[in-house]
Amino acid sequence: MGSLSEASRIIEYNAKPPVLVLGVPGVPGFNAFLGLGAFSAGPVLGIAPPHVPELRVPDSPWSPGLVPADPENAHELAALCETHNIRTVVDASGWCALRSCEMDPALGRRLNVSIGLNAMRVARDRGARLIRLSTDLVFDGNPRPGRDGKTALGGYREDDSVNPVTVYGKLMAEAEAAILAGYPEAAVLRVALPMGPSLNGHAGAIDWIESRFRKGKPATLYFDEVRSNLYAQNLTRVIAAFCANHARGIWHVGGPLPLSLYRIAQVINRLGNYPSGLLMGCPRAAAGPVPPRAGDVTMDTAKLRGLLGDDAVSPWPFHRDHVPADDGWHGRRDEPYPPDAIARYLYGYGAAVPRVVF
Repeated sequence: MGSLSEASRIIEYNAKPPVLVLGVPGVPGFNAFLGLGAFSAGPVLGIAPPHVPELRVPDSPWSPGLVPADPENAHELAALCETHNIRTVVDASGWCALRSCEMDPALGRRLNVSIGLNAMRVARDRGARLIRLSTDLVFDGNPRPGRDGKTALGGYREDDSVNPVTVYGKLMAEAEAAILAGYPEAAVLRVALPMGPSLNGHAGAIDWIESRFRKGKPATLYFDEVRSNLYAQNLTRVIAAFCANHARGIWHVGGPLPLSLYRIAQVINRLGNYPSGLLMGCPRAAAGPVPPRAGDVTMDTAKLRGLLGDDAVSPWPFHRDHVPADDGWHGRRDEPYPPDAIARYLYGYGAAVPRVVF
């Protein structure tokens, strides 16, 4: 296996600028906003919503490309796109806080459906390219009849029926259908769990798990919730490809190494040199009713690989010796990992401070 830098090399795509990114507060949108400039011959702008103070930091590395706007206001969004002559819209909007969506589905609808419909209408009216990011949680992950007559688990294809178990998943599935019905030229990318830094330092999977360990608090993760994890940089490269091509419809975007949430936490625990006793595991059935948990929602990415090549998305984690071998793997350590191991190997940025433009 080659180096991570080789796997994350920049592919020569030519995004159609100017590009506008919605959903900068989230992991996919934040990393796309920072990274798409490497693929674009023109400006890449990101929306700074009024309720996100982290995006109003003076002289931050990302502030020059941010434009203040409320994406829930369709007229304001249209005016922004007209002012900046936006030709490509990357809609990474969404509110993936599962428990919060269960408790406040009205707010969930505004953030997971309404903003997406605003972006769709603006892109359609301008004849702009639209890439909408969705989620693997439109599936329930339970055993189902397979195409060969046997029981199937995971490995969902684009034409499999959706059956989400959470309010978040249901809203994202609704948004998918409405966006494609309103603008069939759009591309909807169902994204697995993206691994990369978040704007506020606690929105991403790695950030949240590590924050528990850093405070000396236990983290309980599920043995049987399985995702097709991928590096955020890989996702940005895929987005860049779709900014430049004319592919439409639904596409699955995930890595080739399925891991349970418990396995993911093992990697973070060991590479972060945290006490192994802080990591707890349980089946999702023991998680309680709110929020309900999906099972094996791994996705078949043959369609994407046929378009972009087999190496379009690298395994996460990239190095084989960072992949847990069993449930006790994280407790067996010969020597400590370097202090920047999580940033270097799990974020993939090769630096102790992950918030850099790559």
